[in-house]
Amino acid sequence: MAGATGVSATGVSAIGASAAGGASAADLHCPACRTGVSAVPVPWRCPACAGVLELPATPIDPDAALRGSGVWRYTPWLGTADTAGSEPVTLGEPETPLVQVPWGGIEVAFKIEAALPTGSFKDRGAAVLVAWLRHSGVPAVVEDSSGNAGAALAAYCARAGISCTVYVPAAASPAKLAQLRAYGARVEAVAGPREAATEAAVAGAAASGAVYASHLRNPAFLAGTATFAYETWEQHGRRVPDVAVFPVGGGTLLLGAYRGWAALREAGLVDRVPRLVGVQVAACAPLAAAFDAGLDAPAPVNPRPSAAEGILTPRPPRGSQVLASVRATGGCMVTVDDGAMWAAVRDLGLLGLYVEPTAAVAAAGLRVLLEGGRIAAGDEVVCALTGSGLKATHLAADLR
Repeated sequence: MAGATGVSATGVSAIGASAAGGASAADLHCPACRTGVSAVPVPWRCPACAGVLELPATPIDPDAALRGSGVWRYTPWLGTADTAGSEPVTLGEPETPLVQVPWGGIEVAFKIEAALPTGSFKDRGAAVLVAWLRHSGVPAVVEDSSGNAGAALAAYCARAGISCTVYVPAAASPAKLAQLRAYGARVEAVAGPREAATEAAVAGAAASGAVYASHLRNPAFLAGTATFAYETWEQHGRRVPDVAVFPVGGGTLLLGAYRGWAALREAGLVDRVPRLVGVQVAACAPLAAAFDAGLDAPAPVNPRPSAAEGILTPRPPRGSQVLASVRATGGCMVTVDDGAMWAAVRDLGLLGLYVEPTAAVAAAGLRVLLEGGRIAAGDEVVCALTGSGLKATHLAADLR
């Protein structure tokens, strides 16, 4: 069992174990208090300390055969090859494009995660999470989301035949709500801030007996987002970039990518992990504030309204892990305001890249770092564009 610093890099070995031989008490563990927890029924937090849970650390096999493309190309590194003889839950995920364009005076490789089936990076995590849910025999799930994670979970649950209820902030994007309903999800709108939807989802799951399938907490979701790193590694000719930039709310893409690159390093396939940059919107920046203050946990914040609805997460459950990952790579956290975010939406559009405001936060933060000389002209930079502009067309309708 891994301790507080022994976080799983790939993170899904318990799927095969629970499906093939029944769950054991050590399927999951809490890195904070070292409690072992059975993976079936699927838990969402440590029963002893309410902390996040991890799967056993499983090194990747550098000699494993990788076939196909997209998330499930990396099945040998996810530990899901022997999931009771069933196929992965898939919607035909492609390898997402890596597009070189000029930005801030250098060439930047933007990774277009909107090319995934539901239009955001969340499909990476949802595909693996729903596979685990199906192998565990889960008939119904509950999630809370500002839109993208809920849409991804609803789509893959529809594919897997799992009932899905998503609690959303009442102010969530109408396009995202329509997408949720199109997948057959039951949508519960909750008045108040983003955290109110979380509280309602936890209560709803307890009342209904459904599994609370939190994308912010479930380690199988992070195993899926690790494929961002594997895919980028292959697209770079089996190399890693110097810098990788992500918009951060809960931090599931940055943290998953860190674990993926770290797993490649541990397997001897690369010699380093890129410097990680997490970008938050000034209206809700608990991790950037903590980074600047030298804190190990998210700083207290009072969120303000912002069009970057996908990253308005005041208390990210894995915030300490995100901060530790950024610091381990010599990276940093920065903030941008909505004005800079909208400028990035406009300028990306003029390059042919139509993204939602949340995604543009990363590009806006990259611009700040370039203007401040914190990224060198010769650095290879990958920047994640995490969601399609079609998710928020109503917000961009008057953009000039």
